[in-house]
Amino acid sequence: MSIRLESVGKTYKLGQTTVHALRDASIEIEQGEFVALVGPSGSGKSTMLQMMGALDQPSTGNVWIDNQAVNKLDDHQLAKIRRDRIGFIFQSFNLIPVLSVFGNVELPLVLQKVPKQERHDRVYAMLELVGLSDRALHKTEELSGGQRQRVAIARALVTKPSIVLSDEPTANLDSKTGEEIIDLMRRLNEEQKVTLMFATHDPKIVKHAKRVISILDGQINEDKLVEAV
Repeated sequence: MSIRLESVGKTYKLGQTTVHALRDASIEIEQGEFVALVGPSGSGKSTMLQMMGALDQPSTGNVWIDNQAVNKLDDHQLAKIRRDRIGFIFQSFNLIPVLSVFGNVELPLVLQKVPKQERHDRVYAMLELVGLSDRALHKTEELSGGQRQRVAIARALVTKPSIVLSDEPTANLDSKTGEEIIDLMRRLNEEQKVTLMFATHDPKIVKHAKRVISILDGQINEDKLVEAV
């Protein structure tokens, strides 16, 4: 699956002030890429991920997902793309505390109406992959920050998405756990060809990424990286 932004702009109103979160942003992400999106806080990284994940609509320009214009799709079609083809990993994990580790990872498969036995097999296979099969029945509040991030990764990948979008995936982790998470995602990219798009300040992610894109004041530049990291 490819995602293409074509002259995308995004503005917000804050009282009498107009905030330009993105300005004439054009970029294409191809299947199998590992991309780091870097830039200071407020530069537009999260807004760009929201555009790519069909979580928000641009004010100007177009977003294309596999040559389909997002603004031409209805809410049901957009929800289906997000559910079936895009995995999201959020900085704050966004896990459901009343569910077990297993339940959190299983939830997207329930929404997809995957049969029970297949759900069981896929969830445990993914928990094994991220090293949490022995924590399957634990509540997420019993886990460390690194373990919760692994649950979030397992949940994002269990649907076998074409692309994973992640906003500051190592921001809340200690350096050792952060490196383990980066290594896990790198292996998934290389072995399973999962496309990765990470908004990050972490130079370790930048080092492992195959492509680095910088953004400053809502504008993209693939040549100037030092100022943004």
